Amino acid sequence: MQRIALALVFLVCGSGVQAQQRLSTLNLTCGQAQGVIFSRGAAVLSTGTYTYDRFVRDRRFCEFNEYLDPAFVPTRDTPQCPIGYRCRSGPPDFFDD
Repeated sequence: MQRIALALVFLVCGSGVQAQQRLSTLNLTCGQAQGVIFSRGAAVLSTGTYTYDRFVRDRRFCEFNEYLDPAFVPTRDTPQCPIGYRCRSGPPDFFDD
C-alpha cells in the first residue's frame, strides 16, 4: 500500500513539469533580445517558426576550440539586430572567399 501511495505522489509531482517555451526574437525588440544575451551570457532563442540557435555574450561561453562569429537576427523592430555571437568550431575564416 505504501508503494502505491509513494508512486502516486511521484506521478502527481512530476506531472507539473513542462517544457519551457523558447523565447522568439520575432517577439522581442532588438534591445530586449540583446538584453537577454547580456544578462544570461548565453541563451537558445528561436529566430523563426522552425529555427533556433544558441547565442553568446563573449568567448567565455564557447568551448576552447571554438571562435566567435557575429550574429544578426530578425527582431520585432529590426530586420538585422546585432544580438551577440555564435560559437563556431574549427579555424576562423579570415578570408571568406
